[in-house]
Amino acid sequence: MKRLEKVFNIKINDEELFKRALTHPSYTKEQEDSFLNSYERLEFLGDSVLKLLTSDILFEMFPEFPEGKLSKIRSIVVSDMTLAKIFKAFKLEEYLIIAKHEKKQGLSHNDTICACAFEALLGAFYLEGKLCELRTFLAEVLKPYIDDVNENYINFNAKALLQEYTQGINKQLPVYKLLEETGPAHKKVFTVQVSFNDEICGIGSGKTKKEAEQNAATEACKKFNVGECQ
Repeated sequence: MKRLEKVFNIKINDEELFKRALTHPSYTKEQEDSFLNSYERLEFLGDSVLKLLTSDILFEMFPEFPEGKLSKIRSIVVSDMTLAKIFKAFKLEEYLIIAKHEKKQGLSHNDTICACAFEALLGAFYLEGKLCELRTFLAEVLKPYIDDVNENYINFNAKALLQEYTQGINKQLPVYKLLEETGPAHKKVFTVQVSFNDEICGIGSGKTKKEAEQNAATEACKKFNVGECQ
């Protein structure tokens, strides 16, 4: 609890609430405990809190941006990959309460699990009435990611740009194919190729299939001189 208070710079009142926010469903199942004592319900709440506060931050940061661009930036910034990076940067995965078997498999480092626990913590702080303090915390930790997405918006939006380009030519969609999947369960690397008109136009790798597809699309955009991916 002291670690959480230091990371978020927010006082914790109900320690059991935050213990629940760090408890993976596998642990409650292992202990034959109620699913209510895992992070799932708090995650549901925290997801909405995260979107609300991120929307408020973006609304203030970019008064000239239209709704569509704000939505796109938000969807990237609140992705599991970003949330997991923040969670791991503070080494909070060390405090996850998870079943022995899953822990041995390295699932404490799984991006999705880390992202879920992060959202659950946000939900817990919300229930303690710490919304203003949470906004201050998120404005600080999300700023580097928001700046990155804003400055490299075209690259982050490569899949949509590539699709617009191919449909403009012959109404066909680019085709993504998983080439290989390597590495241990908690640290996989995916390699994907994208083709158009039966021609390979880009290959990319990433920690998720989505990231690999995005990187492959960026390469294709460079090849076709689409947008600013040059």
